[in-house]
Amino acid sequence: MLDNADVVVVGAGIAGLATAHQLTAAGLSVRVLEAAPQVGGRMTTDTVDGFRLDRLGPLFTVPEVAGVALRPFAPGILVHSDGRYGRWGAPHTPWAAPRGGAGAARGAGGVRGTGWGSPPAPRGTGGARGVARALAGAPRNPAASLDQARLGASLVRLATTPAPRLLARTERAAREALSARLPARTVQGVLRPLLAALLGDPDLTTSSRRADLALRSFARGRLGVPEGGAGMLPERLAAALPPGTVRTGVRVTEASISRVTTAEHGVFGCRSVVLATGGRTAAELLPGLRVPDYHAATVLHHTAPAPPAADPVLLVESDPGGPVAHTAVMSAVDPSRAPAGRTLITSTILGTPPDDTERRVRKHLATLYGVSTDEWELVGLHHTPHAFPAMRPPFDPERPVRVLSGLYVCGDHRATGTPVGALSSASRTAAALLADLGLPAPETAAATAEKAEKAA
Repeated sequence: MLDNADVVVVGAGIAGLATAHQLTAAGLSVRVLEAAPQVGGRMTTDTVDGFRLDRLGPLFTVPEVAGVALRPFAPGILVHSDGRYGRWGAPHTPWAAPRGGAGAARGAGGVRGTGWGSPPAPRGTGGARGVARALAGAPRNPAASLDQARLGASLVRLATTPAPRLLARTERAAREALSARLPARTVQGVLRPLLAALLGDPDLTTSSRRADLALRSFARGRLGVPEGGAGMLPERLAAALPPGTVRTGVRVTEASISRVTTAEHGVFGCRSVVLATGGRTAAELLPGLRVPDYHAATVLHHTAPAPPAADPVLLVESDPGGPVAHTAVMSAVDPSRAPAGRTLITSTILGTPPDDTERRVRKHLATLYGVSTDEWELVGLHHTPHAFPAMRPPFDPERPVRVLSGLYVCGDHRATGTPVGALSSASRTAAALLADLGLPAPETAAATAEKAEKAA
């Protein structure tokens, strides 16, 4: 045996690292084995020329995750549709006061929004002024105002409805459920791109219960991203573990209750094993485990000579064909992600990217921001084929984590397909393992996250 520990955790994403925290807090010796050269999994952040680039940038609607501060976007979202812009807000914004000029100040009003603005010029400063007008309060038309009122009332109801009541609703596909409550143009034009950004599902095949909970969280808070990049969560979790706990560059080939075999680092003996990898890798190590479906995503990062817009708002595309689903001037949301004086624009494609991805994205961004992108520089591109676990109905948000005594599986594919869901599954996994060993479960960040998710 190369090494022995009470527990071997396979995978150093946030689920595996959070599980290790609870187990070490209970007095167990733990080894976390990660095949990649760094921790984080899908929440890895790369540093390139001083830029902090998320490989897959999740959006959060809670003020803090695992002790990492979140940088909020301006209230609401900016929707691009058929050459027009509409500012759609959430009825509650309990985070910090809005930042950044008239756009943020007006957006804080929530359901009022700004309706539809004038189409921007395709190039030059005229396009940027078109975006600014939409942010600052473009003239509204009656149809847009009525849609705003209906959507605002729906979000208020969701914000004030207890989560158990939402989970008791009849479960069906999100598109079907939302279309029964709101006009088709609102579902297609606003809720579809919003839920695509939150859940990675542009076709609204997600369980209506999960979609309602996501919209409830949006209505009760503001979108945000981890300060310094998504990788700050796993990096902080790993740094807080005892020295030597996490070992990167170790690929596991076989796993059982009492031992884990690696490709080049021998065998690790143990009393229990936790598989905290992605769903597909877990199924390879544990034949018979159901392989979940996933939605794919591609994230591109550009830098520009000057920012196309100053307001830190999430810009989403409602028109089909894209390819960009949503984009933001990330350096305006979180200045720590770019070197001083530099601009970082982060954009996401959902599904299979086109062959000429960068050219098409650059062209689309020119339309979305209303400025020339000829001088924009691509500083990072990452495709994740298994980015977001699909949550189609019927969906179980608390899939079993205990395979048998001594063998456990955790990750976002065992809970809601979100980082908070991954932390919740870690808490359940640690509790099950400790119960099997007759040990009490300590209160940790992961356990707190599970309570927060249920309370939300």
